[in-house]
Amino acid sequence: MKLKSSAFEKGGEIPAKYTCDGDDVSPPLEIIDVPEDTETLALVMDDPDAPMGVFDHWVVWNIPADISSIPEDTQPEGTPGRNDFGRLDYGGPCPPSGTHTYRFKLYALDRDLDLPRGSAKGELQREMEGHVLDESLLTGDYSRG
Repeated sequence: MKLKSSAFEKGGEIPAKYTCDGDDVSPPLEIIDVPEDTETLALVMDDPDAPMGVFDHWVVWNIPADISSIPEDTQPEGTPGRNDFGRLDYGGPCPPSGTHTYRFKLYALDRDLDLPRGSAKGELQREMEGHVLDESLLTGDYSRG
């Protein structure tokens, strides 16, 4: 399974449009080669370089397994989780200083997850244990002026 974006190369620079310095909209994502027995997908975007520890920017689960893309500036069909901005949608990169690496992580799961809307990433990770069929990682960097 692969996760790609037409907006930036893996390990490349995330354009400002997708950050708090731009339009703060989610980048377009392409999902390739989802395992056949996948029931649902989960998507997490986080920043492991944040000063206070990993900062969660986007958390969604129970995304239909037959999805092949998430267009720019859209929330995929599924159940939204709470990010560390306290919101249920995408919050773009907004590092206080220096260059941070942002991780878009896609998980293929063998079942629907019974988690309430607005749950945090930690709850999602516990619920996914033992149900991940495959995963993919797309990283991008962003630094502020």
